[in-house]
Parts: sequence; C-alpha cells; structure tokens
Amino acid sequence: MVVAYDGTDYAGFQSQVGVPTIQSELETAISRLTGTPSRVRGASRTDAGAHACGQVVDFTTESALDSSVFVPAMNYYLPEAIRVTSALDVPPEFHSRYDAAHREYRYSILNRDVASPLLRRTHHLETAPLELSDIRKAATSLLGIRDFRRVSASYPADRSTVRKVLRWEAKRHPSIPDVITIDCAANGFLRHQIRRANAVLIEIGKGKLPIHAMAETLAGRTPIQHRIRTLPAKGLCLKSVHYPGYDHLFAPKVEDKHETH
Repeated sequence: MVVAYDGTDYAGFQSQVGVPTIQSELETAISRLTGTPSRVRGASRTDAGAHACGQVVDFTTESALDSSVFVPAMNYYLPEAIRVTSALDVPPEFHSRYDAAHREYRYSILNRDVASPLLRRTHHLETAPLELSDIRKAATSLLGIRDFRRVSASYPADRSTVRKVLRWEAKRHPSIPDVITIDCAANGFLRHQIRRANAVLIEIGKGKLPIHAMAETLAGRTPIQHRIRTLPAKGLCLKSVHYPGYDHLFAPKVEDKHETH
C-alpha cells in the first residue's frame, strides 16, 4: 500500500509501546478489516512529527478481499490523519524497505517574519533572509557517494554511514516566494541526516557560514559538526519510494501541503 499521513501527532512510523505511531494505526486497521492481525513493514521509519505522501508498506494476509477493496476499507478504519492512496498485490518476496532503490524527501521552509497558522504543522519557520544561490552551491557537496557520519545522530560506530545521494536541490515556490523547499533523493538516509544537513545549509543561506562549510563538515575538518542543530521534523515529508520494475505502481496518488505550498 502507498500511504500518506500528517505525522504531527504521532511518535514516528515505527511501533512503540504506549505512544501512537503510524505503523500501529495501520496494523489496527488491517486487523479490524480482515479479522486477523498482520505485521506491517515500512519503506522508511519516518521521525516523530514527520509526514509522508508516498510511504510504501507491505504486509501478508490470508484475507480473500481484493486489493482494490483495501483503499476505501482501510480509510474507513484509519484516523483522518492517515490515508491509504493505493493498494496492490506484490510477490511474497517483496520487501518495502530492502527492495527500495532510492527514497525522495522534501523539507519545507517558510522564510518570512511571521509564522503561518495554515503551514505551522508542515513548514519550518526561518525569519532570517536566506540566500538561495548560496544554499544551492553548498548542496552540491552532498551529491554522490559520501560519508554522512558527521551529520548523523549518534550512528553506531560499527555501521557504515556511506550513502549515495542522487539529488539535493533547493528552490522557491513559483507562486509563494517565501516558501523554500529542499528536495533530496538517495539510496538511503541516516537518522536525522536530512534535518541536520539542511540545518548547515540554512546557516550558509543566512551568511553565518561560508559555502564550503558543508563540504568541510562532511570531511570533519572543522568543529562545525559539534554545533549542528537538528531542524524540526514537521518540515520533513517522505515524497516517494522507488523500486526497479515497480515505480509505475507505487507513484503517489495524492498531494499534500508539501506539494502544494
């Protein structure tokens, strides 16, 4: 299934004891629909407060219901903040996480003096003016095969922090110039990698750091990594997940505020 959600009121995708999560809501809905429990696997374990318009999940069920029934039926049982946008049968060996070739995320920034009540759940407010051209130049340092340990959040020392980044682009909304979006795509992301790398880019955009600070941070040649903040999760949205041979099936069917603002 492809799933969209407003993650504001959830403690992330992955199930946790005693707190609401996207995974637990999906599993509860499946159980109520089919009458039997199923374990859901997600393509990405989005952070607490982060959103999605193209999360992909898979599960096994013995239900005789046709896959087309799952879209309206799941949405009947799910809370309004979560919606299934498409559902289909896949081979038993399919794995939403491990079979993904790359994932695409968007980070949305409202760059003006006053916050927007309408965007407060989906956009991070930055009141200082941002120089978009400097952000774009600095973002090129993130492309290709890079070690992102310096911008990850306490990643285990014995695990690789090397990822292949296909895209890291910043742009202003064509009709709302005080909205800046930063889109990135990679074969995988570390915990808080996007939010921390974009925090460095924002400081560059403010003129508080030179353009080469992004490259220096990744290389560990400056102490900047000790001062990196983690941007709020509310600006982050999982746009889509791509699978060789499956992309035409998993294309997102709906847009959310990250797409329209």
